[in-house]
Amino acid sequence: MLPALNFPPELLLKAQGVRVAFFDVDGVLTDGGLLFTEAGETIKRFNTLDGQGLKLLQRAGITPAVITGRDSKPLRVRLAALGIEHAIFGTEDKRPAAEKILQTLGLDWSQAAGMGDDWPDLAVMRRCKFACAPANAHIEARSIAHLVTTASGGHGAAREFCDVLLVASGQYVDLLAESCL
Repeated sequence: MLPALNFPPELLLKAQGVRVAFFDVDGVLTDGGLLFTEAGETIKRFNTLDGQGLKLLQRAGITPAVITGRDSKPLRVRLAALGIEHAIFGTEDKRPAAEKILQTLGLDWSQAAGMGDDWPDLAVMRRCKFACAPANAHIEARSIAHLVTTASGGHGAAREFCDVLLVASGQYVDLLAESCL
């Protein structure tokens, strides 16, 4: 099966060699809305396309990592279900968190990609080899992104980011073929 995806060569060159992908949560893996129950618990909505993209990254040897300013049980349950092992919760200072993950993985910024939507994500996005922002991200995040997705956060934007990384890694066609068997 031939893939339907087609990205500009300069975009793929920029994304080559990525070994870790950092993701924000609210506004990237979710739509950014915060729903609360009467008991004050947070309810989050995640997109299955994004989840599949995160799983495909892992199969391609690219480590997905989550750095988020919030913490919640639904988020931890979702990340566990996706097999995401590297996550730092409840931090607005995301650069040191990303550096900790890079050190743990034995990688550096030249092997990192990052997806964020607002000011707390900028320090990570600026240092990454490849940066991405959802269509509905704050203008400052969009302005430094190498890729601004067509989808909004929580509506498949993370999957678009994952797909670019998979194509750039040379793994996309093989993974697609495996899923068609």
